Amino acid sequence: MMDICTDVLIVGTGVAGLFSALNIEADKKVIIISKTKADECNTYLAQGGISKAKNKDDTESFVQDTLKAGRHKNRKEAVEVLAKESIKNIDLLLSLGMKFDYKDEEFDYTREGGHSINRIVHSTDETGKMVFETLYKEAKKRKNISIIEDCILVDILKEDKSCYGGIVIKNGSVSLIHSKFTILASGGIGGLFTNSTNRRTSTGDGIAIAFRNNIELENLEYIQFHPTALYEDKDRERRFLISESLRGEGAKLKNINGEAFTDELLPRDIVSNNIWREQLRTGTDFVYLDISQMGEKFLKNRFPGIYKGCLARGLNFKDGVIPVTPVQHYFMGGIKVDLNSKTSMNGLYACGEVSCTGVHGANRLASNSLLEGLVFSRRAAIDINSKIDDKQLKVVKKDITLEKALQLKKENLSCALEQFKKVLGEKEHELINNR
Repeated sequence: MMDICTDVLIVGTGVAGLFSALNIEADKKVIIISKTKADECNTYLAQGGISKAKNKDDTESFVQDTLKAGRHKNRKEAVEVLAKESIKNIDLLLSLGMKFDYKDEEFDYTREGGHSINRIVHSTDETGKMVFETLYKEAKKRKNISIIEDCILVDILKEDKSCYGGIVIKNGSVSLIHSKFTILASGGIGGLFTNSTNRRTSTGDGIAIAFRNNIELENLEYIQFHPTALYEDKDRERRFLISESLRGEGAKLKNINGEAFTDELLPRDIVSNNIWREQLRTGTDFVYLDISQMGEKFLKNRFPGIYKGCLARGLNFKDGVIPVTPVQHYFMGGIKVDLNSKTSMNGLYACGEVSCTGVHGANRLASNSLLEGLVFSRRAAIDINSKIDDKQLKVVKKDITLEKALQLKKENLSCALEQFKKVLGEKEHELINNR
């Protein structure tokens, strides 16, 4: 068993994990661990874009759109932080080399469901991939940042109700990573579901570890289903997302008889429910997204990822329609944090989908996820920077075998399944029960 010491331990290589690392002071040692390969995160899969206030005058409208989509179950002060700091964080992304799409020398803003105006910046339909590559490239340049792949967190190191790092498994060995501060950015829960757009490895590890260590959780029942994933008659594979931005650019939802049945740009929960009802009414497993008015050339240029992904799955664009159905997509609940991403345990922060900032309320507004990851991971880093010089590194002694560590890993999955079965109730059949 190895002992490794660092100033900050970060769990996860998505937008929240990488951006928090890049905002930690450059003279502090940072270790980022990834459960699998660094790019196998949900950030990499994000298609649509990143919401931002177009200017200061748009801030209040952005806040109101987010509150409305979240059914006013949001934490308003967190929503205000998100909107007010959106411009600054996009500027920081640009300074790191992020490439967005432009039109007439300005952002080519698009619109998605729930937004009252076009305020989403994007990089074709592979925005998340570009964000990841931008942040990852910069992180690899930094001498103070180390990234360890295929490294699984099975528990935190704690003493006196404080976190001092984590217990990890890599290459069949157990290591203790001792840190002054720890940031959980371990992602969502989609891997627990039969049908999800998420990576199959996103199995709620951070939620389970928090639950088992009596760290406060919030709103576990707030689980979002995206209205339009590609319908495929296959079991247990990750579902291919058909971005909301297609509807923002004019694609129309129609039933199998070619009839319109809903407003495509309503918030996601409403559109998903309308699709489910229409599928039930017509006795089908999907509806159609009509893209016939877009043209193949436009689709290739504006949505190259979706175009190639659909072709690879045998879809014929000459038909002018894409079969779609709602599937699990995002988790709005999670580890309860304050405006600086601090959890209820000293020394422990949580950012990104594993956290619950209260920004999303009961339903996330489209393209607010990457923005939340940027805004609140940066706030976590800034808060840590203000305290780190005054904190001594404490090495917590713990004797743990590989067998025990593997048992903890197994218990985390069981714990996550159990917690979400409770909140899903009659929807329990959506979960994978035979892992």
